[in-house]
Amino acid sequence: MITRTLRLSVLAASGAVLALALAGPAQAQRDPGYEAARASGQVGERTDGYLGFTGSPDAGLRKVVDDINIKRRALYAQKAQAARATLEEYAFTAGCLAIARTAPGERYQAPDGSWQVRGSGLPVRDPRCP
Repeated sequence: MITRTLRLSVLAASGAVLALALAGPAQAQRDPGYEAARASGQVGERTDGYLGFTGSPDAGLRKVVDDINIKRRALYAQKAQAARATLEEYAFTAGCLAIARTAPGERYQAPDGSWQVRGSGLPVRDPRCP
């Protein structure tokens, strides 16, 4: 039987593979409005593995982010099943990895739920993150 710690390690490895697989084509096809919103801090990575709004988005940005989150959820569900994990466990681990990959100046959600701006150091992550 796989222990929870081992399962999260497997999820972390799966997440790293996922990140590499999605980095190229997905980044190139992103909506310019989304890129601008991310750069300006209107959108950030949440601890639960999805994108969140740091303020009040317009309808166009909301549609783009909702679409990204729907696609993430579908991918997480598929990967979670393969890793014999729950969707929530997989999404949490993906959130840990996404927050770790934020660039300086980008926003992310801290474990206490507050929105932070990534500085030159490491982001503040949940202690359960792999």
